[in-house]
Formats: sequence, structure tokens, C-alpha cells
Amino acid sequence: METLNHKEVINLLLQIATMLIAARLFAEVARQLKQPAVVGEIIAGIILGPTILGSIMPDFQQYLFHSNDMTNVALDGFVQISVVLLLFIAGIEVELQVVWYQGKKALKIAVASMALPIIAGFVVAYAFPEFLGVNINDRVVASTFFGLAISITALAVVARVLMDLNLFKTQTGLLIIASAMIIDVLGWIVFSVILSLSDSGTGGLGVWPTIALTLIFTLIMLTVGKGLINRTLPWINKKMAWPGGLLSLSLATCFLAASFTEFIGIHAIFGAFIFGVALGDSEFLTEKAKEILHQFINNIFAPIFFVSIGLKVNFIESFDFGVTGVVVIVGLLTKYYGAYLGGRLAGVGRKVSIVTGFGLSTRGSMDIILGLIALEYGLVDDSLFIGLVILALISSIASGPLMGWAGKMKI
Repeated sequence: METLNHKEVINLLLQIATMLIAARLFAEVARQLKQPAVVGEIIAGIILGPTILGSIMPDFQQYLFHSNDMTNVALDGFVQISVVLLLFIAGIEVELQVVWYQGKKALKIAVASMALPIIAGFVVAYAFPEFLGVNINDRVVASTFFGLAISITALAVVARVLMDLNLFKTQTGLLIIASAMIIDVLGWIVFSVILSLSDSGTGGLGVWPTIALTLIFTLIMLTVGKGLINRTLPWINKKMAWPGGLLSLSLATCFLAASFTEFIGIHAIFGAFIFGVALGDSEFLTEKAKEILHQFINNIFAPIFFVSIGLKVNFIESFDFGVTGVVVIVGLLTKYYGAYLGGRLAGVGRKVSIVTGFGLSTRGSMDIILGLIALEYGLVDDSLFIGLVILALISSIASGPLMGWAGKMKI
């Protein structure tokens, strides 16, 4: 069996150390500027990647991140694990009781805020595939993906913004959070189906068996699976070392769920996400346990993923002003107006609808993961991926001030 040699082990450890240090430094800068940590982590990756470090010190950047294939494969594996764990804690954030409490209002807002970007994004990408950079050989799937990519809300980022604005526990804040949770669940189900329809995304089971198994898996995890979790968690908390037993078994089950969905032709992240929803909704998963999982993943694995984004492409050489402009304008306007119109249709007041529109326009995590997967599957090119990252940065930076301004409006 081929293993990493002495130099490759050193190289891998240097890569991870450099990424973690840079991510922490720039996350702290972002925090001082009252911005989400993800903004600083993405910028750290752009600086470490071919865009900045590769231009200033190309030999050093090449040595550190591209010196040999074995180290690159090992780092890629670490990044894949990071993505799976990131979706796992995103699922934990989905509180089904909050969704049920907000009920039809949140559902209408979520559907409207997704429908308008998906339709507009599909039309634009299908009409101008070569300009926008979607795979013309997989045109329908790639165009649908683009619409979906600009329809996703970053649940973790918007939750942090609402906390900073002291809106998290208000009726408006809970409505935004519930809508974002529904968007997350719907978005990943739709994306999993889209990926199974792609030329490169379907496993050996075929499209319809894959879709059927995906729906069955989701239903079982949120019913029978949730029941099993409620039965076993008290035993784990009582009989095993805490929090070690909970951490090891929850992560092991997360990887099992992820491996199952990968096996049936759906990306591994979907299994991790749905298991996270089932686990997070358990009454026996304490807030302290959730906090431990969040701290462990958000401060070690999540930064590795977000820094890795900047290592994938050159943000100067592959930047296309026209493509980025279309992505940003279509993404911001359709998402805002979709959520605003959804609020009005749901009987929500104009002011709350405006705040909700700005809140659900927040990107910066799940949409980037989705974009990176599409880039790896060849559904989009570098310029469109860069446009999605810039959309995420702009919306993450602007959502807080815009919600604060809208909240003070006199209507």
C-alpha cells in the first residue's frame, strides 16, 4: 500500500498548519470589523492561493500546496471530511419545532425566495451558457444548478447576523430562521436530485432508484432514525464518557449516513446533513453538547474548507467582470424580491418582509459548498464559481447593515 513519505508528511502538516493559522488571523480581523468569520477565512484562502501568494512567491506557493500528488490527495481528503462535517452541523442547526411553529408563513417565504432565483437563474444560464460558463453538454442540469446556487441562504451566517442585531429571538428573527431552515432542507434535496441527473453525478443504481432511495432515506431518518436517536442518546450520555462517547458515535454515524448517500449516487454531504437534522432535533442532545460539536467543527474543519476555496482557482486570471456582475445582480435582486413577495403573500407586514428579504439574501457557506461541488463535477467553470464566491462575500458583508437599516425604517 502506497503511503506518504517523510517529506510528504511534513508538507501535509505545513499545509494544514498554514491554513489554520491564516484562517484564524483573518477570521479575527473579520470579527473586529463585525463581519462573519467565513469572510475572513475565504480571504485567507485567496491570499494563500495562486491569486496572491502564487503571484508574489510562486515557487514557495508551489512547494507548499502543489509539490506532489500524494500530499494533494491527502489534503483533498481532509477537505472532503471538512465539507461532510460542515453539513452535519448545518443540519444540527435545523430546529424542526421552530419550523412547525412558524408554519405556513415560513414555508411560503422559503418557497418564494427559492422559486424566483431558480427560475431566473435557469433562464439566464440556459439562454447564455457559454457566456456564463455552464456546461453546455449538460445544459439543463447545469442551468438548474445555477438557479439553485443563487437561491440558497447561509443559515449559520444569517443566524450570527441576527444575534448581532439582537433580532434572533424576535418574531421577525424566528421567521427568517425558520424560512432559512426550510430553504436548507429543500435546497439540498433538490441539489441531490439534480446531481443524480447529471452525466457525472449518477451512481450505478440509475436515476429513479437513486431519487426513490433518497426520499426513503430522508423519511426514515426523520422518523424511525429520530426515534432511535431519542432512545440511544440517554444511554450514551449515562453509560459512556462524556462528551467523548457522544462525539465519537455521532461523527461515526454521520460518516455512515454520508457513505450511504454517496453509494446510492447522491453526494455524501446530503447524508451528513439529514443525520444532523435528526440528531439536532432530539430532546436529549443538550445545548452544551451542540456547542461542543460546533466549536470542534467550526474552528478546525470549517476553516480548512473555506481556505481551500482560494486554493482552487486564480481569482484574478479567471475573474470575468461580466459573469460576476450577472451573478451578483441576478442573485441579489431575485433572492430579495422572492423573499419579500413571499412575505407579502404570507400576510407579513411590509417592514418585516423587507427585513426578511435582506436576511434571506445572506450567503456564505452552503451555497459555496454547492458551487465547489458543481465545479468539481464540471457543471460550471472557474469564472462562474468566482462569481458565486463574490456574491457570497458581498451578501454576507451587506446583510447586517441592510437589516439594521430596514428595521429602523418608518413605514
